Amino acid sequence: MSFKPSSVVPPLTRPQLAEARRVRAAELFGQGRSGAEIARMLGVSDESVRRWKRVWEEGGADALRRRPATGRPPKLDDAQVEQVRTALEQGAQAHGFEADLWTLERVGLVVERVTGVVLSRASVWRLLTGRLGWSLQRPERRAVERDESEIARWIAHEWPRIKRGP
Repeated sequence: MSFKPSSVVPPLTRPQLAEARRVRAAELFGQGRSGAEIARMLGVSDESVRRWKRVWEEGGADALRRRPATGRPPKLDDAQVEQVRTALEQGAQAHGFEADLWTLERVGLVVERVTGVVLSRASVWRLLTGRLGWSLQRPERRAVERDESEIARWIAHEWPRIKRGP
């Protein structure tokens, strides 16, 4: 198992989609659309639209936006995350590991060396996938003896003969 930076833009998360629906509802309130029409257009219940309208009337469209997450702040600040990113991009071998593959344990050790902060495996996973945008990459397992030309020959000649039958 290893981790690589992901070049694909991740899809919107559920909270982001929910916020986009509420903001769209605010635009439709401003256009004077009915609650039932908005509910139908956005694929939500009439009750949700009524609740959003009350919030919108009291605080405007900004009141329908997401609020910052509450709870414990992250152990690593943005500067530390960038230090970790730089260290990880050097590769695992640059940090004394035999193979150039990142595992959660290895990343955790590098995080501790670079920042002095100890993270659990779950926190390392959230760091890699959430804050750094990396994705899980599994190495392809192939036999050392594998002969690509022989496989191609078998697929081209033997497989059609077997498929046809005797």
